[in-house]
Amino acid sequence: MTPFAKRTAVYKRLAYQLKMKYSESDDWGMMGLLEDFKLFRHGRKKQISQVLFGQDMWQETKLHIFDYQYKASKDKIKRQTVFFINCKHLILPQFLMQPETIFHKFKNLLGFEDINFIEHPKFSNQYHLTGDDREWIEDAFTEKLIRFFTVEKDWSMEGVGYYLIFYKKNRLLSQRSILDLHKKGLLIAEMLESKPLEEI
Repeated sequence: MTPFAKRTAVYKRLAYQLKMKYSESDDWGMMGLLEDFKLFRHGRKKQISQVLFGQDMWQETKLHIFDYQYKASKDKIKRQTVFFINCKHLILPQFLMQPETIFHKFKNLLGFEDINFIEHPKFSNQYHLTGDDREWIEDAFTEKLIRFFTVEKDWSMEGVGYYLIFYKKNRLLSQRSILDLHKKGLLIAEMLESKPLEEI
């Protein structure tokens, strides 16, 4: 069995477990919706595959989980599993949260932006947070959300308007980890939303 066929089998099992639809490719035109996110601005030969899809009965919340890959410098292939939710109950500022690296710490010393929370030094040390509207982002990142990411490490998250993506950079997740991604992604969306999400 080829790696793609093995991955297809994993996603078909997940579709059954999560009661979601499955497609081998991007039948929903997500690449066009996501092109402004940093993850999707990298590299070339970009491809979305192995897509799970679900929505609430009112079609106000649409959820996708998929594998995404692109060709980076020196023809290295970067792959990751992505949680993407499009929800009318989300009204998000434009932001990017990613694990803080030595490179980020160096940029901070030079005066580049990093939104830190004085009362949450552990979170601020773990994550590099940037965006267009600092005050709005600080309001969106509640105590509950910050505590969640203080425990949960190495995640990346991007949001704007109705759209939110959540992933571990350069990590294809196993079947069990995708189930965990689904659960955590919905929990995060609930912490960020303006009214309760309908069941998906």
